[in-house]
Amino acid sequence: MRIVFVMDPPSTVLVDEDTSFALMFEAQSRGHRVDHCMAQELFLRGQSVGARVRRATCERDPKNPITLGEPEDVLLADVDVVFVRKDPPFDDDYMWATQLLEHARGQTLIVNDPRGLRDANEKIYATYFPGLMPETLIAHDKARIKAFMNDVGGRAVLKPLSGAGGEGIFALNEGDPNLNACIETVTRGGRRLAMAQAFLPEVTAGDKRILLLDGDPLGAILRVPQGGDLRSNIHVGGRVDAAELDDADRRIIAAVAPRLRRDGLYFVGLDVIGGKLTEVNVTSPTGIQQATRLGGENLEAKVLDWLEAKA
Repeated sequence: MRIVFVMDPPSTVLVDEDTSFALMFEAQSRGHRVDHCMAQELFLRGQSVGARVRRATCERDPKNPITLGEPEDVLLADVDVVFVRKDPPFDDDYMWATQLLEHARGQTLIVNDPRGLRDANEKIYATYFPGLMPETLIAHDKARIKAFMNDVGGRAVLKPLSGAGGEGIFALNEGDPNLNACIETVTRGGRRLAMAQAFLPEVTAGDKRILLLDGDPLGAILRVPQGGDLRSNIHVGGRVDAAELDDADRRIIAAVAPRLRRDGLYFVGLDVIGGKLTEVNVTSPTGIQQATRLGGENLEAKVLDWLEAKA
């Protein structure tokens, strides 16, 4: 097959952590051609969408994991898979890329579907499943956010809607002298919506990342906060432990899987704390290398098996 990965520059890749690299390396090991392009290298002429790609050669070399060949223009209708792995934030460039990719729908397999990517803000998408979530508010008004915090027991977590990797997340506590400043920072002085959620004390035991492939569980890891940090994200130093699915996880998966399939969201990461769904990651969910090492099963091989069958 020929697989185009739409992603960030190779210089951002961490060879032992990056899910995109693991998938590219597995594809290459099977003899598939792996191409790299960035979102702004997509182009549209008439109704034909293409990309300026460079063939990627992957090696497990921390200093140079991906070497790119000479640039080449290719129509996406002529490749087998387009794997969208661009990291957030979901900004104008990201949105425009999904609109261009719309023209390739039905001509090639796109993971994840561009329309699904636009519709599924990683924070807001979880609100389609309110019975699975902690109590949640999305608002910009400081007074409303403070009232919500009081309603849920005086502790909450405030997140920017466009953030990723734990960036910009604050713990809100009644009586904290920095409370107003925290809310103003995340809402940009009340000019931008943010998500507030009831604080889940189970976060100290870990935030479970569950990877789904076409709605079915692929693997899971537990990200445990370190050094007194509220956040457990790998990028901010969270420890990664092995994890098993429990009954609460299975209920969550069963509830969200039909909508994910309907929206073309094939490769997804669910974040679960204390049996509560907190986020649905669809742009570039991570954790496959850690889950493979801890579980002893090559999960990227399962993704490639699925791609080969689906494409």
